[in-house]
Amino acid sequence: MDRHHPSLSWPQIREGELRVACHLCDALQESPRLREGDAAYCFHCGERLYRNRPHSLAHATSFSTAALVFMGMTYAFPFITMTTGSMSTRLTLVETVAVLADETNPLVAACVFFFTILAPLLLMTGLLYVAAPLRHGIAFPGAVTACRMYQRLEPWSMIEVFLLGLIVSLLKLGHLARVEYGIGLWALGGVVLCTAAALGGIDRQELWDRLEIAQRKAEPE
Repeated sequence: MDRHHPSLSWPQIREGELRVACHLCDALQESPRLREGDAAYCFHCGERLYRNRPHSLAHATSFSTAALVFMGMTYAFPFITMTTGSMSTRLTLVETVAVLADETNPLVAACVFFFTILAPLLLMTGLLYVAAPLRHGIAFPGAVTACRMYQRLEPWSMIEVFLLGLIVSLLKLGHLARVEYGIGLWALGGVVLCTAAALGGIDRQELWDRLEIAQRKAEPE
């Protein structure tokens, strides 16, 4: 199949024949270019290989930016306030890690810090660093490294698991103390939604193709 077509939004790599391996059955097959909204499926097992998502870079850029804004709100504002009698306790996400390190297990605190703070922050920063300039056909220095980091960190971002566990804990704490939900909790929900939308906004193969095209344009002739 000819990979170059003027009506396709996905940048084209004209040199040579390109193939893709199915991540489920490892079948090697031709890698066609797709119109926006279309998807390619494995001829052997029927698994979806990739999809040309409409306005992919715009979605990845906007949602990753929104996720970073929500992250800042999550780290700055308390997400719960617990009141028992005359005692009141307010916690932010960063303070939660500090309390876990001081009063329980430092290893648990380190895991919470990595999975709920560091990994999501690096994930969204890396995606924004790669996707935003690619909208204009530009690849920033270190974009390949940032793209690899983004793909490796994607399975380790577990902030949605933390949010689910937090909700369960708050339901139990409601019987013991008066719990007030702060801005940080709602911002945490925004982080989860925007992160999922940003990661689902662009296909990995499309991202690498766009990055390769941008790097080739930047090379001196």
